[in-house]
Amino acid sequence: MGQENKQHPRAVEWPTLALILACYAAWIGALWVLPFALFIPIVAIIIALHASLQHEVIHGHPFSLQWLNDALIWPPLTLVVPYARFKATHLAHHTDATLTDPYEDPETNFLDPAVWDRLPRAIQTLLIWNNTLAGRFVVGPAIGTIMFFISEWRMRDVAVVRGWALHIPALIFTLAIVSASPTPIGAYFIAAYLAMSLLKLRTFLEHKAHERASGRSVIIEDRGPFAFLFLNNNLHVVHHMHPKVPWYDLPALYQSRKEHYQRRNDGYVYRSYAQVFARYLWRRKDPVAHPLWRN
Repeated sequence: MGQENKQHPRAVEWPTLALILACYAAWIGALWVLPFALFIPIVAIIIALHASLQHEVIHGHPFSLQWLNDALIWPPLTLVVPYARFKATHLAHHTDATLTDPYEDPETNFLDPAVWDRLPRAIQTLLIWNNTLAGRFVVGPAIGTIMFFISEWRMRDVAVVRGWALHIPALIFTLAIVSASPTPIGAYFIAAYLAMSLLKLRTFLEHKAHERASGRSVIIEDRGPFAFLFLNNNLHVVHHMHPKVPWYDLPALYQSRKEHYQRRNDGYVYRSYAQVFARYLWRRKDPVAHPLWRN
């Protein structure tokens, strides 16, 4: 899989731009208008959508000028992940030859089997539960954030320091808006955590261990609310093959060559998120130790 993209870039991708502006308007409106009983679930959905839009922007949407795209989406509504670091690690993740690699893929959940064997039994139990969908919802955001922080600390690179330095004023800006609203700051923290739980549903199945890089990315043929929330990134093999194609063109692109994409990813296909819930809510999808890892 690579950079195949036969579509010509648009001057402005209006659906994406309109959705970004609508997302900010909904976020501000929710902070000032929503009753407390509705605030947490609705704001969690808004924050998750903003994170999906950040992913879209990282890949060059909605403008041809990337600095303008970045300026449009930089506020960290999830609070914990610096946009610059999300951008750098996600683009590194798009090196398809290293997908699921415990060391080279920044977004993998697999560990080197030698590292796994050295972990305390309690940590192993927690990570095994994290590989069920229920566990990923409950503890996934905390585990993912801790592992991200550890990885960032170990790198000690100039780009990492710069990314976090840019994050601090962005975080202050975001928290200042929340603090100025009638919304309790604690409720916003809960909503942000729940948003990350929703995003864990998207990433739960995105990649599996496979000998071929082309067989590692999933297709979930869902066209419901989760597909919209994730901006059709559930058609993940299509996104990896065509990372510059905007979210609203992915379904038609998939349908136009459905058999090709399913051959490409070796039949790693689910009909819907309902099927995913039924199969993996309490059942582990993958081992934590990479099953094909050869050091």
